[in-house]
Amino acid sequence: MDIKEMVTSTIKKITEDEKLRTQFTKDPVKTVEGVVGVDLPDDAVNKIVDGVKAKIGADKLGGVLGKFLK
Repeated sequence: MDIKEMVTSTIKKITEDEKLRTQFTKDPVKTVEGVVGVDLPDDAVNKIVDGVKAKIGADKLGGVLGKFLK
């Protein structure tokens, strides 16, 4: 599985599970490592964390902007 697939899979799991979302906000690296289930080098885990944060942030921003544009 490549980084992009891991980001996509992690986003799906985190957005569907409130406990994981809470855990991700407190300790994103540990949460990603748990979700992925594979011991990855720090730079790979950080890329996944950054990808998840970017996607979740974009989704939240889109939701906020959508409220203003209605």
